[in-house]
Amino acid sequence: MTTNKSLLNWIDEIAAMCTPDEVTWCDGSEEEYDRLTQSMVDAGTFIRLSHDKKPNSFICRSDPGDVARVEDRTFICSEKEEDAGPTNNWSDPIEMKKSMSHLYKACMQGRTMYVIPYSMGPIGSPISKIGVILTDSPYVVCSMHIMARVGMKVFDVLGESDDFVRGVHSVGYPLTEPKQPDLPWPCNPDNKYISHFPETREIWSYGSGYGGNALLGKKCHALRIASAQARDEGWMAEHMLILKLTSPEGTVKYIAAAFPSACGKTNLAMMDPTIKGWKVETIGDDIAWMKFGEDGRLYAINPEAGFFGVAPGTSLDSNPNAMETLKENSIFTNCALTKDGDVWWEEMSEAPAEAVDWLRRPWTPESNRTAAHPNARFTIPAQQCPVIADEWEDPKGVPISAFLFGGRRASVVPLVNESFSWEHGTFLGSIMSSEKTAAAAGKIGELRRDPMAMLPFCGYHMGDYLRHWINIGQQGDADKLPKIYYINWFRKDESGKWLWPGFGENSRVLKWIFERCDNQAEAVETPIGYLPNPTALDIEGLDISEENLAKLLAVDIEGWASEIPGIRDHYAQFGDRLPTELDKELNNLEKRLGT
Repeated sequence: MTTNKSLLNWIDEIAAMCTPDEVTWCDGSEEEYDRLTQSMVDAGTFIRLSHDKKPNSFICRSDPGDVARVEDRTFICSEKEEDAGPTNNWSDPIEMKKSMSHLYKACMQGRTMYVIPYSMGPIGSPISKIGVILTDSPYVVCSMHIMARVGMKVFDVLGESDDFVRGVHSVGYPLTEPKQPDLPWPCNPDNKYISHFPETREIWSYGSGYGGNALLGKKCHALRIASAQARDEGWMAEHMLILKLTSPEGTVKYIAAAFPSACGKTNLAMMDPTIKGWKVETIGDDIAWMKFGEDGRLYAINPEAGFFGVAPGTSLDSNPNAMETLKENSIFTNCALTKDGDVWWEEMSEAPAEAVDWLRRPWTPESNRTAAHPNARFTIPAQQCPVIADEWEDPKGVPISAFLFGGRRASVVPLVNESFSWEHGTFLGSIMSSEKTAAAAGKIGELRRDPMAMLPFCGYHMGDYLRHWINIGQQGDADKLPKIYYINWFRKDESGKWLWPGFGENSRVLKWIFERCDNQAEAVETPIGYLPNPTALDIEGLDISEENLAKLLAVDIEGWASEIPGIRDHYAQFGDRLPTELDKELNNLEKRLGT
């Protein structure tokens, strides 16, 4: 337990409002995990998978109205509306707390309130942060066991400090009648709120039991609240994977990469390289926190302890290391259940002859629907990953040599290009665009600009966020800052076929980036940045035509010129908070294009 008066008073206050039947402190132990998973099996929330197929693993199915992030119900409750910015939903913090307090009143009746102390990042690391979640969902407790460092050791670091993120979560489905039966997936799908209070470092979530809406240590803490902390304290909280890349000679570099959800971050972080002698190991697959080290370089940690990955599309072909990681001790949400007690999803393997789909209906390959939800997920411990790097939990972090930005673009954006400078790289990140995926609500395939893949996750004004990037560049030594690259694995030809094979073949692009960090690989200066010479990209053994390679490495002058008006519209929304340096970069691009 703890004697921290601020923490204890807050717990008493929330308990008095939510009126749970009991309050349980989580210790993060294996016994606690086993007890809670069994209670969910008994309640019909979890189904235990076959021990022969997936030892100590479970499948659950959410309510059909609770399957993804809900950006229209996600709020930044800054004290001033202008500080939330045009890309966030703002609500007055006083009014939001008033409204949510009404919803929270007796919302945990008939349930247990779990107190989850957790550390984002290795406990005691100077880059890590502490949080406490109060929730009525055992699913959240078990998922947080996997996704964070949960337990009483957190209080040894916290002591009597008031410096912790306060999270309150309720599924919004009280059990008001004696012996009232519970739902397999309790939630309140028509009344969801995921509210963030950046100044007071609080998160209030209601109505959803799914993913980042409920696992408050993930996007809510690790990005929305942490991004505001990072701005205030001079560090970086980014939606980035971190990988370790080792050359055949044994030289190591660490690379961080930002892509919107479901655009291949986990696949890249766990890549199985196709180039002989090169090795990729995983530090993290989703979030990076970075601070300057004594040597002037940016050092990154993965604040998470697990992977919450998109299942559909994950296979032995696309990500063999993820498939190896999820062989045991895993939670699967909204996947299909096979007759032999295993899980299945689209593109994983040959379809089973019969299964039960994520909506609990019989399914066969002839069914005119998918078996798994497009945003079906696996929650798995990072330490099980066969390519987890030895230093993934190093409290001092790892030095970053390069940042990659990318998204799904069928045209215009080439396979890879290197920025001219930190400011130009910030510009490339700020205009990054991608086709929407199933991880967020909205029309799939619709193109939207998503600066640094942070659009849904920045806890303050996006213009100020871009200013923070410029400030970090000015704060650091230009020779020690990571180089910045814009990549696109998703180019298509005129008939809609992929131009680049992707997956393990992306190691060929990483090799060029690795060599560019040491100024060893050849590049061509173009209006949009430095691109590889066709001969600089290692394509030995790759079945790709010269024509397709030329398309991948060409600069589409007309295409980029046609993007200029859209970029100006994109920038206009930030008003006078847009850094003048980025407006200058856009003008310079237009001049270089010569249109």
